Amino acid sequence: MTQDMDMDKSNPLEPEASLKAPLSVGGVEREAHPQDTIFPLDSATTKAEKIERHGNHEEGFQESAAKRIKIDNPSPREVLSDSTTKSERRKGVAPIKPEFLVYPLGTDRDRGAAIQDDDAAEGAAHGPSQRDSAGRGKRKERSKGQNTGRSFGSSRDEKGLCASRMTQPEFSPDECPYGDRCRFEHDLRKYLKGWKRADLTTFEGVCPIWQTRGRCSVGWKCRFVGSHMEEKVTEDGRSELVLTAKPDLDALSATDDTTTSIGTLNEVPTQAKIDLMKRKLETPKADAYTKWLDAQTQHRDGQQSNPSKREHAEASGDDNEAKAYVFRQEKEDERARYVSPPFLPSEKRRIYFGPETPVLAPLTTQGNLPFRRLCVSLGAQLTYSEMAMSLPLIQGQKSEWALMRAHESETIPPTFDPSIGIVNTYDNNRDLKFGAQISANKPWQALKASEILTRLCPHLRVIDLNCGCPIDLVYRTGAGSALLDSQGKLEKIVRGMNAVSDEVPVTVKIRMGTKDSKPNALKLVDRLVYGGYEADDYGGGGSGAAAITLHGRSRQQRYTKSADWSYIADCAALIKRFNENGDDLADTVREPDPRTQPAGGKVYFIGNGDCYSHIDYQQHIEEAKVDSVMVARGALIKPWVFEEIEKGQYLDKSAGERLALVERFVRNGLECWGSDEMGVGTTRRFLLEWLSFAYRYVPLGILEHLPPNLQDRPPAWRGRNDLETLLGSDNYKDWIKISEMFLGPAHKDFKFEPKHKSNSYEIEAEG
Repeated sequence: MTQDMDMDKSNPLEPEASLKAPLSVGGVEREAHPQDTIFPLDSATTKAEKIERHGNHEEGFQESAAKRIKIDNPSPREVLSDSTTKSERRKGVAPIKPEFLVYPLGTDRDRGAAIQDDDAAEGAAHGPSQRDSAGRGKRKERSKGQNTGRSFGSSRDEKGLCASRMTQPEFSPDECPYGDRCRFEHDLRKYLKGWKRADLTTFEGVCPIWQTRGRCSVGWKCRFVGSHMEEKVTEDGRSELVLTAKPDLDALSATDDTTTSIGTLNEVPTQAKIDLMKRKLETPKADAYTKWLDAQTQHRDGQQSNPSKREHAEASGDDNEAKAYVFRQEKEDERARYVSPPFLPSEKRRIYFGPETPVLAPLTTQGNLPFRRLCVSLGAQLTYSEMAMSLPLIQGQKSEWALMRAHESETIPPTFDPSIGIVNTYDNNRDLKFGAQISANKPWQALKASEILTRLCPHLRVIDLNCGCPIDLVYRTGAGSALLDSQGKLEKIVRGMNAVSDEVPVTVKIRMGTKDSKPNALKLVDRLVYGGYEADDYGGGGSGAAAITLHGRSRQQRYTKSADWSYIADCAALIKRFNENGDDLADTVREPDPRTQPAGGKVYFIGNGDCYSHIDYQQHIEEAKVDSVMVARGALIKPWVFEEIEKGQYLDKSAGERLALVERFVRNGLECWGSDEMGVGTTRRFLLEWLSFAYRYVPLGILEHLPPNLQDRPPAWRGRNDLETLLGSDNYKDWIKISEMFLGPAHKDFKFEPKHKSNSYEIEAEG
């Protein structure tokens, strides 16, 4: 039968022609069943059927006005993807070229990679818990959700070296205050041979701190100590181990405090933290203003709870003239009882936000000093600390104050274009890049924290109040996004912070609201700019916020779906009217009090959400009319997004260039946290935290269409080389391999659990 099928059959219409198509043409084997070419007008429904069902609408047909406008004026994103049809680019899936796919399109395993949603990273608990329903004998699936209660183990020497010996020559140690009772090792040679792990061979065996600074701050505990030690023969013939410094080390560096990290600022003295813990550090401004705020609030609450003379007059049926007289008397009594604030806000330092100042968002865990330093080197113009809780700051907790440390590169003035409308008297030389972000649930906490910050941290651009954090732990205390539903309290907090922060401006970061169906950010922005209905009780005018940042999502939405930039544009329009029409409000009820306004009387507005390329950035600047754009997850996945914004083009970083950024982060980490065992462990931990985002980057060279979308999830793919494939792995064990390229094998007690369970899965079939 097979032979019959292979034989040529005659064509009844043309007997001389064969019906069988040749299986090869020019020596190339043809496909047995080639796919027909699909043309744009092809359809499963014929044109006649369409006319029968819907009538003939071709003649005289016109597009709707809105659609015509969209077609005539396409956005930059639409221009770039003009040739991309829905069939070519599936929604929510990164368009990877077929030759780089691990599984072909259309197969059962062709599905978007299970990229964790970022709610899990923040500890979301809005939805019902999902229990694993897999039965016995079934294939193990990826776990979902967050790894709660993560433990990172420890990275310490088996027995530590006493601090009295840490930086001293072998025969000239400092005196140990604990003597024989000290639990640390005093014998230097015994420590180096038996308790300290072998030196690292990465970075050519040279200590990055010693190479940069000329000497190492952790001395004998350094994992590269072999690069800055030697054995000398003393006058009595003994061999002594000594630490060495670079020959060109100047006298100032030689006498500098070795406990301070390289180039870090805002280092709060230990004694100041102790004073805070013992409540010895006073905050006179915050205390006086809080007392005044409480008095005004009690007075207002008392007014609302007691019937006024006017209400009695209305109830008694008095005529209108009597009512008016009672009303005037009531107002006079109000003025007599009014007590002005104990002091007015100080004149603030002028700041500036513009298209040339892309902002790195405050990032939980990943927004550490080494990562911010990396982003600044790539073009980030403004940075923020990780969110610090006000109460631990007031209590002097060491871990919270460590968040306030800034690198010297963050104190350089940001770039600006003088040709753009800069606020009057703006002095770029006095400006800097680094700002602190705090959260609070009560006015007194925010006021005390603000006063202490301005006193102890001289290198602050702004103090930003977080009113958008969606984490349940923060929300349930009444801080973060909970303040969006307590707008009166929020306004009081900003007013108070503005009054006690000396010359440092106060800014606010908010979300659209707490619920998807009830956005209230527009109302809140109006209140912060103009002041609420009770503003007269607190000095009148607006709150004094110098800038407002809006994340285009609600708390309920978290990081799902796309940010709503149309809503951000509405809020931007309101602030633009305020900035432009200040003169129109003169001599009206809504005239802002210049004493309560930010320096220059201008309020800046920054948008935040889903910025992943220079195309996104420019589109938001031009269409939403925001002053600048804040970049968050986009910077974690692709830190060179700031470089793309500066150059106005895509940068297809090679695997080698991306690995060089990892090396730069490691160097920054060792300089910040130290090159001893503990510092290496801390650097490794935060490197792995960053790689848990960086692996999501899909190289531009393997994409079929541009621009890339932050929300797209790539199917399983392989890179253009083995290193690119490794950098794109979603398995945390591969991230540890990358860390070992620069930090050597991990300590036996070191542990790492990714925030997302989906990154730590293991498939049984693969062992």
